[in-house]
Amino acid sequence: MTTGDVAGRRRSQMPAPVRVALFDLDDTLFAHRASVSAGLLAHVAALGDPYRLNDPAAEAAAWHEIEERHYHGYLTGELDYDGQRRARARDYAARHGVALDDAAAAAWFAVFFEHYLNSWVLHDDALPCLDALSVRSPGIRFGMITNGDEAHQRRKVERLGLDSRFEHIVASGAVGVAKPDPRIFERACELFEVSPAEAAYVGDRLTTDAVGAARAGLTGVWLDRPEPSAEHPAAAKVAEAEAAGVIRITGLAELPDALAR
Repeated sequence: MTTGDVAGRRRSQMPAPVRVALFDLDDTLFAHRASVSAGLLAHVAALGDPYRLNDPAAEAAAWHEIEERHYHGYLTGELDYDGQRRARARDYAARHGVALDDAAAAAWFAVFFEHYLNSWVLHDDALPCLDALSVRSPGIRFGMITNGDEAHQRRKVERLGLDSRFEHIVASGAVGVAKPDPRIFERACELFEVSPAEAAYVGDRLTTDAVGAARAGLTGVWLDRPEPSAEHPAAAKVAEAEAAGVIRITGLAELPDALAR
């Protein structure tokens, strides 16, 4: 084998440069859990008795558990979008001895949602990360893949001022499949006209986001923020993912260097 043959093989084995950086929205760019907690506590405080805030952290944790359970039901098709909202309101009210019918649950959630909307905020490292990536990798393009209703997720993107930053937003509600199904990652790559090997996907959930992206052929990046998260993967699962090539970062400030490597 000649020196030229060796060099050619090395070049063919080198990973393709990342041309497209794709992001999850909730708890990756958008501080969803913090916004939900603030919105819930404001809503419950306004309701007064029989809703009590003896332990605000416990109330927020209970709401997050309810949200996780019923939103999963929406993603799997067990509930429609409005149905999972009503179910969340009913379950939370029942914790305080309040029974809600469908109309009352819908009204309860609508008021909560206004408090939640007024609490929307980006993570502090979101915009600096996009700016740093644009400098570090000139010409890199940005997109988003999110599990959820397209209209609702686009409303967040616009209200948070992200709409001018992202070329394409792919929502499971519009595509018909949710992460970690490889088809939703493949759809995003098709929109950008790049191969999966030329795209990276960043998200706060190890299995749903990073492993799902890696299995679809993208560079999977797990954003393991030190704050409480809805997913707490076992150490063995983390080690398995990293061995398979998933990149682990603890903040978006680490992303430009991680992708450069």
